[in-house]
Amino acid sequence: MPSSKRDYYEVLGVQKNASADEIKKAYRKLALKHHPDRNPGEKNKESEDKFKEANEAYEVLSDPSKKSKYDQFGHAGVEPNFGTGGFGGGANYGGNFNGGDFGDVFNDIFGDIFGGRAGGNSSSRRRSSVRRGQDAEFTMEILFEEAAFGAEKEITIPTSKTCSECHGSGVTGGGKPETCPTCHGSGEVFVRQGFFSMSRTCSTCHGTGIIIKNPCKTCRGAGVSKTTKKLVVKIPAGVDDGQTLKLAGEGEAGGGGGPNGDLYVHIAVRKHDFFDRKGTDIICEVPITFIQAILGSEVEVPTLDGIVKMKIPAGTQSGRLFRLSGKGVYRLGGYSRGDQLVHVVVETPVRLSREQTELLKKFETIASGTSTPIYSRYKDKIKKSFHS
Repeated sequence: MPSSKRDYYEVLGVQKNASADEIKKAYRKLALKHHPDRNPGEKNKESEDKFKEANEAYEVLSDPSKKSKYDQFGHAGVEPNFGTGGFGGGANYGGNFNGGDFGDVFNDIFGDIFGGRAGGNSSSRRRSSVRRGQDAEFTMEILFEEAAFGAEKEITIPTSKTCSECHGSGVTGGGKPETCPTCHGSGEVFVRQGFFSMSRTCSTCHGTGIIIKNPCKTCRGAGVSKTTKKLVVKIPAGVDDGQTLKLAGEGEAGGGGGPNGDLYVHIAVRKHDFFDRKGTDIICEVPITFIQAILGSEVEVPTLDGIVKMKIPAGTQSGRLFRLSGKGVYRLGGYSRGDQLVHVVVETPVRLSREQTELLKKFETIASGTSTPIYSRYKDKIKKSFHS
């Protein structure tokens, strides 16, 4: 009777001549993808079946002896009773996983899924009561100018400090924490799921590996107490909105006398009334009258360094960009600056008097075809394309 199982090479997605390395990589990819702990809910049963199928395929194809029998006789060659009908020999099959380097791959898989390695002796994994403090985050709003030129800002943040009563031990009277009796100090326990053994965070000590029977009344066994502190943050010139500054050692206090975590300061740059930023360049929009655009003029332009005079040449078109060199933002970590781009917008007058209207009509008659070359070329194209 033919086997209903899928071909093992098809299960792993490799060719029959695949190397041991390729088989191992293919299995590892599938095991990570279909592990039940990574697929909760409705997909769990389907993932568990695929996970077991991949394990079964790898258990055979990673063992040279079993692989040889499978290549020759198919699934029948690796059945537990293979050989009782005259073929000789018996395959060690059914979930013992003694073939190939399955144990190494299994440890690699659990290292990726649970953040540690399965198995190993408990003394090598025993956790210390000395713990690094957690990292902290703080969002700081700064002015556009402060981002451009740099600044020093004082902030007050909630934080924690080593408890002065127990000196970080968390135990009353200068005692010491005891090793957790459930996980024996490793911070994790192993549970079986079918034919697998996997690690979980110890529920007794919550992963710390220690138990505090007489917690300090001041910090309640935490080893740290809540407080606030003031810090002066140096903002480098050229920092941009959304960037983050790292202040090493300014995070939460460590437990058991451990080192502090770090503080990450997220920068939020307040929007400016005149300027937008693009890299190290800044952009501003300056309106001018149509008379200034026609005859030319000198206009006041705001910059990060104050007001400057900028010359508008006669015949300037709306939308033209002028560049003020070196008036932009400092390059982060450097000394040079970007430029300021001035976007000129010609304003069309509204609510004209009768006298103004008559004068403009007269001007249009006189200037038509000579002073408006772009408009004249446009009218010629319309005439050729639609009125010929």
